[in-house]
Amino acid sequence: MNPRAFFVALAAISAFVVACTTSIDATDGQNDSRNASVLRVVSTVSPITSLVETIGGSRIRLDGIIPEGVNSHTYEPAPSVAALLGDADLVVANGLFLEEPTIELAEANRKPGAMILILGDQTITKDEWKFDFSFPESDGNPNPHLWPDPLLALRYAELIRDALTGLDPDGTDEFARNYVVLSDRITALDAAIREAVTTVPVDDRQLLTYHDSWAYFAQRYGLRVVGAAEPSDFSEPSAREVANLINQIRDLGLRVVFGSEVFPSQVLEQVAAETGASYVDNLRDDDLPGAPGDPGHSYIGLMVQNMRIMIPALGGSAEAFDLVDMTPVFDGVTNVRYPQ
Repeated sequence: MNPRAFFVALAAISAFVVACTTSIDATDGQNDSRNASVLRVVSTVSPITSLVETIGGSRIRLDGIIPEGVNSHTYEPAPSVAALLGDADLVVANGLFLEEPTIELAEANRKPGAMILILGDQTITKDEWKFDFSFPESDGNPNPHLWPDPLLALRYAELIRDALTGLDPDGTDEFARNYVVLSDRITALDAAIREAVTTVPVDDRQLLTYHDSWAYFAQRYGLRVVGAAEPSDFSEPSAREVANLINQIRDLGLRVVFGSEVFPSQVLEQVAAETGASYVDNLRDDDLPGAPGDPGHSYIGLMVQNMRIMIPALGGSAEAFDLVDMTPVFDGVTNVRYPQ
């Protein structure tokens, strides 16, 4: 038995033991209206959790399982997570090889009638897969970061709406209303990004980042991803790779290099210092701003904050984002737990 298969089998046994001997605290200090009458949903990275929360509203009990600020590429679910997955009516994951251990665990523990929704595989075709610096084609796994492109995130929301509607037909109208409001706001976000990018000098519409999260976003908005520091094995770059980055930044005359709050890198900071480029280290790809319950702790809040960082650093204006609505889509209290 290979190590991953052994892990999945062990987790399944652990889930059975947990289910027979104890109960999981589903509220964790939040609203205690979670009960058997609502759909039980489990999601992976926090931007997806936010989209599920927005569409499902108060009709679902939702647990995100990948803690914010954790590398989702290397996350291995604890055996206790199997109990949550086994209790779920719906499991929502990005796919495109991002959360393979979690998806395998969900499949091993799926209860009768439960659904596993893989978003990325139903959003782009293989012909649209992007292979790049951190996700080389030789490894066979595409860049999975579709959600920084708001229109691809809207497709995620559509798939979530349809899945929830199929499982809870009585919630059809509510899921549809929430989707329409979210769609309007994402459309406004898309327009704001397009406007903001036009304020960036053409020669500066280039991105060099630490983690390679912006491939689909860049294609959508006419930017060019010229490099990423993080190798495909998620280690620090080698001395040769660092030297190549330095030469690339100098040759392209880049004004800024972007780091990540989730993937801090002293190497990239030193590269920026040596080349004279500014180092901006607080972009996020799957760590929502603030804490659960804060107005900006949402998918749209994440994107607005990133744009308020990225666009001025490239020499443009972020004023277009002043009109993007980040308030909750629906009234009422949600039953969601974001692991911190």
